[in-house]
Amino acid sequence: MIIVLIGWLYARYRVVDMSTANRLNVELLSPLLVFSAMTSKNAALGQYGQLLLFATVIILSSGVVAYALAARLGFNKLAFSVPQMFTNTGNMGLPLWLFAFGESHFPAAIAIFILTNLLHFTLGIKLFNRAAPLSDVLKTPMIWALAAGLLVQNTGLALPIWLLKPIKMLGEIAIPLMLFALGVRMAQFKVTRWGAGLLGGLLCPAVGLAIAWPLAHYLPSGQAGILLLFAALPPAVLNYLFAEQYQQDPELVAALVVAGTLCSLVSIPLALWLGFNTLA
Repeated sequence: MIIVLIGWLYARYRVVDMSTANRLNVELLSPLLVFSAMTSKNAALGQYGQLLLFATVIILSSGVVAYALAARLGFNKLAFSVPQMFTNTGNMGLPLWLFAFGESHFPAAIAIFILTNLLHFTLGIKLFNRAAPLSDVLKTPMIWALAAGLLVQNTGLALPIWLLKPIKMLGEIAIPLMLFALGVRMAQFKVTRWGAGLLGGLLCPAVGLAIAWPLAHYLPSGQAGILLLFAALPPAVLNYLFAEQYQQDPELVAALVVAGTLCSLVSIPLALWLGFNTLA
């Protein structure tokens, strides 16, 4: 929130064009962040088939509900619904999963992280830009980063530290740059969008937890807690970058991301309480 505020304050006093920085983030920094995360932890997707199926159900169902509500209220349907589908599994989800459920369950969290990124950089881009050929979507840098990460995991290839260190350093730029860009964008839109943003920020965890709660009872306790926490996460900052790139009402998406992050101060403790006290 402080980084977003710094971006907002800077943009209040300077004319800022973040288009080049946003492109750099999508095409280079974020893929390096994902590759670095995948090569630092082992995530065998085949062991978590049911968990990944339930996570996919939450993603798709959240989009359908949000799309229907946006159509009824007259919002941009894609700008309102896509952020509900793809939540902040990276800079918020991964640390929370690790500290809440420990190293033993962290591979399951990495599996959800990989799934979300695969869908975001294929289905998410296709929804925002339906004219994009599927072949172009599959050539995005994030897909190649995911493929390279899976290759390293499955072959046991040990990359030298002189290569991993700069990859990790560049990847770590992605999240603060996303947040700074969000603050810059917030300085450029009217506060009237907060109404729609707050509605979406409440809708995202409400729908997610309503779907995840019955499904979690079919999972082992650790995976059930991970699924519930996944369902309570707010929209990812990356949605804003895509919305700006494909001209899908980035002001609305920025409001959804910030309001959703504020609402997560309630939804995430609720999800953790459900995971630890009810499904233990």
